Amino acid sequence: MYRLREWTPDDADRLLDAFTDPELVRQEPRVPESPGQALEWIAHRAELVRERDVHGFAVVGPAGDAPLGHVQVAVTSSRHGWGWVSYWTHHAARGRGVATAGALLISEFAFSRLGLFRLELGHRLDNPGSCVAARRAGFRPEGIERAKLRYGDHRYDTGAHARLADDPVQGVPDGPCRTG
Repeated sequence: MYRLREWTPDDADRLLDAFTDPELVRQEPRVPESPGQALEWIAHRAELVRERDVHGFAVVGPAGDAPLGHVQVAVTSSRHGWGWVSYWTHHAARGRGVATAGALLISEFAFSRLGLFRLELGHRLDNPGSCVAARRAGFRPEGIERAKLRYGDHRYDTGAHARLADDPVQGVPDGPCRTG
């Protein structure tokens, strides 16, 4: 069974290893490249909670405490009860349901602890694994947002998904994220 926990300084080497993945590097605005920067990245998680209401956690598995990925929810509107979910998986743990588990666990946290009602997430359309993880975690597709994400000089269309506090996890149809 997967669970969430705070990032700790002991995770610095694992974090650095995760960021040897060029795919992850292009998506993260703050890429640690040294042990000191990895410790700063970890410390920054606590700052984000205080300063921006962004709650990020390591996703760990039953076999140990080494982070298999990262998941977070950013409160985007307290008034309306909205949050934005994002996740990534360590390259050595892909294909094991880590992103799905992380999205499920952060949803539970956001609904029960933060009192949010609507969670949104988006993924590049050329990332079908993220679409599968979102659907398996109960996030229903809502459409395509054209050229929403920019990495370097390239823009990507995004599959938009949302989950409401009273949505069942089951029943999200399989299939591609493109809805039109």
